[in-house]
Amino acid sequence: MRPPTASLRTLSLATALALFTFATGCASQHIADTRVEALPQATLGVPGISEAQLDPDFWVHRQPAADTPLLDAATVATRNADLFARDASMHDLTAMPAMLTGTQVRTWIEAMSSRPTRTLYDMQGKEVPASTLDALAANLALDAIPTSQPTRFGLVVARAPMRSFPTLQRVFSRLGDTDIDRWQESAEFPGTPVVIAHASADRKWLFVASPRYAAWMPAQFVAQGPRDKVLAYYTDEAPYRVITGAKPRLVYTPDNPALSELQLDMGTRLPDMSSLRAATIQGQAPAYHWTVRVPLRLDDGSLDFASALLPRTADSHLGPLPLTRANIIRQAFKFLGERYGWGHDYNGRDCTGFVSEVYASMGLILPRNTSTQAVSPVFRRTHFEPGDARSKRMAAVDALDVGDLIYIPGHVMMYIGRIGDTPYVIHDTNGGTVLDANGVPKSLKLNGVSVTPLTALHFDAETDYIDRTTNIVRVVQTP
Repeated sequence: MRPPTASLRTLSLATALALFTFATGCASQHIADTRVEALPQATLGVPGISEAQLDPDFWVHRQPAADTPLLDAATVATRNADLFARDASMHDLTAMPAMLTGTQVRTWIEAMSSRPTRTLYDMQGKEVPASTLDALAANLALDAIPTSQPTRFGLVVARAPMRSFPTLQRVFSRLGDTDIDRWQESAEFPGTPVVIAHASADRKWLFVASPRYAAWMPAQFVAQGPRDKVLAYYTDEAPYRVITGAKPRLVYTPDNPALSELQLDMGTRLPDMSSLRAATIQGQAPAYHWTVRVPLRLDDGSLDFASALLPRTADSHLGPLPLTRANIIRQAFKFLGERYGWGHDYNGRDCTGFVSEVYASMGLILPRNTSTQAVSPVFRRTHFEPGDARSKRMAAVDALDVGDLIYIPGHVMMYIGRIGDTPYVIHDTNGGTVLDANGVPKSLKLNGVSVTPLTALHFDAETDYIDRTTNIVRVVQTP
């Protein structure tokens, strides 16, 4: 999910950059000596980045066959089905048994909520005491897990956090670091189906399994409903609208506060009811909107549905966008500059969430974390061992295509093209350290979705990201 502190490798440039210079590194030993074009003069304080490169069309126009589909809709559907069938990190809710065993529920919870063994700190920099951990362990209510129980289903009704423990308390692994909450795991968006496996002792939290993750979620964000209704909402082949903007909202409505300006993150899919031509929806004529069907949680926690209005000005598409190089780039750039959020904290997303939501807008599902994305059996990947030769790594870099995912320990980047011999990536990073003119690492504190040269990225003065690459994944091809 979160990368180690990122850094930018030095490259030789004809003109010294305003803040940094690039020194020739070992990457240049395996690429052509003659540049097709010079790297741009850095004008924004980030090496190798100028204003022009922040326009997605700068990268789209560099791609041959940018609008040619890489996978058609039928192949995407087959790939998604294969992912659920073969990838152990995924949960096929349509295949869940009628009864859940206590062993399965306990296995899920204990895998997520094991008692911390390292020291953690709260927002005030104080150690989290054993009494707090004891209270959290008690709130897991493991003794209340039945031997078996009917499998319950629900739909998420608003963007909801997924947590290691049933608490919103933020904890951190280092003094002075109040950015990465170690109990924040992920987030789910409206319309996501879940299996409800367990409730906390205080009944304020539910342990749920979504298609891509299993963790604790506040009960207020889950509406429980019949299996057939929940799964039909998720799998129905009727027309549905895919959110293609970063995080647009439904219109404001005083008639239903639960729907008023409800945020819909990229990749969210909602049934499109526009063809019904209702006279009014939530007090408005729907002529200037798309009418969508959204789940609601009633006061008793049960599931209902309502029609709501999505402005036509909000980025959405009837069905997924075509999976093309142009769309991969344009969708990724819709997040440019968004604050990094470990586990989708800060109403944002992390590195794997970023690439997942880009591909979700084109209908393709990815596993949740780097540890599962990078090794999924359904995607074509090139694997590297620590001792692999530099030449092998650079050959793979030279063969990168738009949308390829480059994994280092704890982080993923998306390739978007090259300038001359230099490959570029877009990624959601909480790091950003470069080598200054003297070869000394210096942090840029990017802390968000950023465009950077791949061959510039460093762990330290001697080791770059290419040295640490573990896998390169091409999700648009079979293994």
